[in-house]
Amino acid sequence: MKVAFAGTPEFARTALAAILAAGFEVPLVLTQPDRPAGRGMKLQASAVKLLALERGLTVSQPRSLRLDGKFPDEATAGRQALEDAAPEVLVVAAYGLILPPWVLALPPRGCLNIHGSLLPRWRGAAPIQRAIEAGDRETGITIMQMDAGLDTGAMLLRQALAISDEDTTASLHERLATLGAELIVQALRQIDQLSPTLQASEGVTYAHKIEKAEGALAWALPAAVLARRVRAFDPFPGCSFSAGGETVKLWRARVAAGQGQPGEMLAAEGGRLLVACGEGALELLELQRTGGRRIAARDFLQGQRLVSGTIFG
Repeated sequence: MKVAFAGTPEFARTALAAILAAGFEVPLVLTQPDRPAGRGMKLQASAVKLLALERGLTVSQPRSLRLDGKFPDEATAGRQALEDAAPEVLVVAAYGLILPPWVLALPPRGCLNIHGSLLPRWRGAAPIQRAIEAGDRETGITIMQMDAGLDTGAMLLRQALAISDEDTTASLHERLATLGAELIVQALRQIDQLSPTLQASEGVTYAHKIEKAEGALAWALPAAVLARRVRAFDPFPGCSFSAGGETVKLWRARVAAGQGQPGEMLAAEGGRLLVACGEGALELLELQRTGGRRIAARDFLQGQRLVSGTIFG
């Protein structure tokens, strides 16, 4: 079976590698255009593109697939590439572009999406982060038959995965990527035997895109909420606060007993850094100064003159 693939980040790369390892023919790979990245802001290819080039696959990188959009020439070229590839099915994983109706209708066996949640919970752009932030005890992968809606299509396969108290977006992302790769191969092998199941109308939630501004620690919130956000926003955008006029990133924290004005440092001794929240307190475990690396609270305190009662911004 000829399987075209559309995806961009590492999550999608894992799936593409599994599809190739399973022996499926991939006549075309769609991925986002190269983007400036790093300190030098040099153009950098996506993880999917790098794998595709390594395997000698044909790659197309239109900025849009909408024929009536801002980049009609690129969309037309993308359509020609898909038509020339003549895939029986298109697999989509974290592609980053909305698929217009002509794409959804092109492959005879449809378009299958690898979504990082147990639909209908956490439809949208950031299901992994929002599941951790909300305190969900489990998430998973849904293989979905795509339609014109936002992650509203019928489900073909669905498997749960537990979220531990230590999971960050980085660690959960890796496990979900592996599970998604396994399930998409299973779905492709059993495509004629799978029975689509409509999503329930109850329990629908939306995982809105993560904004950088969300990383600012609002100490007036309960400590439990902030601890979840620290895990949810690792690696992007990271949580941060102000200490002595310097912006500090917080990468690991845990809920602790304590009471005081929100943002008030309750303890800074014995390598322990405790800050009061709107409800309870947060023990800061791993921090990062601007331009530095992630370090333990004990090492952070050695370079700071902090006294109890200091108010963090």
